[in-house]
Amino acid sequence: MKEKGLFKTVDEYIALHPASIQEGLELIRKTIKKAAPGAEERISYQMPAYRLNGMLVFFAATKTHYGFYPTSGPVAAFREKLRAYKTSKGTIRLPLDKPIPVKLITEIVKWQVKENRKKKK
Repeated sequence: MKEKGLFKTVDEYIALHPASIQEGLELIRKTIKKAAPGAEERISYQMPAYRLNGMLVFFAATKTHYGFYPTSGPVAAFREKLRAYKTSKGTIRLPLDKPIPVKLITEIVKWQVKENRKKKK
């Protein structure tokens, strides 16, 4: 097994975690890819990251939560819908013991795709 920080692909990153965490990471990954078809998947800042006309989102896992990092714009725009989660400027903490909010992640990713298109024009 590789040590944290030595992975080059999202598959390798996910494989570093226990099976129970891998399941959530795969669901987040699948949700992002479905919401942003054609987004480039990569590792950036030692986390899975997605780009489409600019950076979309990052995600990661810690011992206590999944980190979903859509940057500051979506966190501000979705403030009301995020009230149930701990947030900071560009971070949403998703508890490991709660269902992953697939619908909310989808909305945030699609919102960010639209914002990136506007910036590109």
